[in-house]
Amino acid sequence: MRAWFRSGSPWIWLTASAVSVSLIMVLGLLSMITYQGMGYFWPHEVQELQYQEPGRPAVRLIGEISDHEQVTATRMRESGLDVPAAVLRVDRFLVKTGNRELGGADFRWIVDLGMRGQTIPNDVMVLERREWGNFYGYLRAVKEGSSVVAQGEAAWPALRERLQRALDIFDRIHTIEKGDIGAVNYTLEKLRLAERRLELDGNTDAALHGRIAEQRNEQQAHYGLLQQQLADLYLDLGRDSLSAEVADGRVIDVKLAKVVRAYQPNTMPVIEKTSHYLQKIWEFISDEPREANTEGGVFPAIFGTVMMVLIMSILVTPFGVIAAVYLREYAKQGVFTRIIRIAVNNLAGVPAIVYGVFGLGFFVYFLGSGIDQLFFPEALPHPTFGTGGVLWSSLTLAILTLPVMIVATEEGLARIPRSIREGSLALGATKLETLWRTVLPMASPAIMTGVILAVARAAGEVAPLMLVGVVKLAPSMPVDLNAPFVHLDRKFMHLGFHIYDVGFQSPNVEAARPLVFATALLLVLVIVLLNLTAIKIRNHLRERYRALDG
Repeated sequence: MRAWFRSGSPWIWLTASAVSVSLIMVLGLLSMITYQGMGYFWPHEVQELQYQEPGRPAVRLIGEISDHEQVTATRMRESGLDVPAAVLRVDRFLVKTGNRELGGADFRWIVDLGMRGQTIPNDVMVLERREWGNFYGYLRAVKEGSSVVAQGEAAWPALRERLQRALDIFDRIHTIEKGDIGAVNYTLEKLRLAERRLELDGNTDAALHGRIAEQRNEQQAHYGLLQQQLADLYLDLGRDSLSAEVADGRVIDVKLAKVVRAYQPNTMPVIEKTSHYLQKIWEFISDEPREANTEGGVFPAIFGTVMMVLIMSILVTPFGVIAAVYLREYAKQGVFTRIIRIAVNNLAGVPAIVYGVFGLGFFVYFLGSGIDQLFFPEALPHPTFGTGGVLWSSLTLAILTLPVMIVATEEGLARIPRSIREGSLALGATKLETLWRTVLPMASPAIMTGVILAVARAAGEVAPLMLVGVVKLAPSMPVDLNAPFVHLDRKFMHLGFHIYDVGFQSPNVEAARPLVFATALLLVLVIVLLNLTAIKIRNHLRERYRALDG
């Protein structure tokens, strides 16, 4: 036995076991996130339930059973439920009943002891709405104004046709509001700032002021035309509606302008359900959020995350490489250099929120305010760079990941044989030329390793971003069609903060929970995609310089 321990075999098996357990835990976590998140988009069957609580009349419920659990009978008795003494555990179900504007909540817990009937009706309808969550009911009629245009079996085809028309109109409205009117407002703000700049400079040139006034009048006239188009479109959009019977027997009118999607899940074949599933996933990836981020998509958060990580990588790479080159190639190896290395290693363990406080104090309040005073005085007291934005967030995370970049690059430089440096110098190259043409290209795989580690850490950080630029909902993205096209001063959305906001700040926790898992899975996929891109570049560089390294 002693010889076996001395051979090292137990430690090999112990290491292999630890790696296996770690892989199983990671795969289990990803599987759980995938199941909880991706299952949300599948159109589940809707049931009609007859339910009666003790001492109350029976009620009809329409909705999806979204969760199930067993609780002790004692707990149910404490909540007031009359549970027989012989019963030890009680099954209860979480039913998504929707129709929040009618009942005040989207979900309701029921116990199996109170269920008096359960059916799966074919004609039950689900409406995804722009506000108030899902609507469950039975379609009774389709209206144009106050006139009924279809009812009975003809109602559903008429609803599909008119809903598509309403969606087309809504897309045109969105294009005008976000695109055309947004561009007009941006231009008007630029003209206002230009006029304010002339006032601060004491410039009374009548020709300049006249041109600004002329451009403002043109923009305002264009704005008036767009407003008239919007008024006509909104009038046309509000024309159609539907009547539906809800669980308590009331018939409710719903404007098609508020409906995103209508479907009857209990009669949908598998192919149609699959198409619906893929459409929902695409909407989640490509659309904007709605309903306090608990519905819709997360595209602005994806865009903000990727853009911030790319800017951070561009900023941290040169600084990390320069610092590592100095420490390895130029600095005299002594006590002072060792202290610097210790400080760099310690900085890697500083909590992220400390970097956020530093970014807020230095970048936003000091550097940003100074930039505003020098270059944007006409915008004051409203800050331009003196507030959180994508630039300051990227710089803050660049400082946070700088120690990782320095250590990885320095280790790569240390692995390059000294003979290669001496051979380059012997051929007449200067030290700078040796570094630039020989050493750094051979160390580029290590540099890319540092970038990979930096991306992996920065992409998931949330705490510092909450102080220096990330927001719950950004009115406009950092990149648009308005010159200069890239606006580094703007606030942005981030997938990590989106998870925090939806999971812990949402007023409708049960409705938001599946989106937390879906967004977490998406964040993991984004990080994996960024890392795979960097790994591919690193492998290409490694193969390119393998011969020199050998």
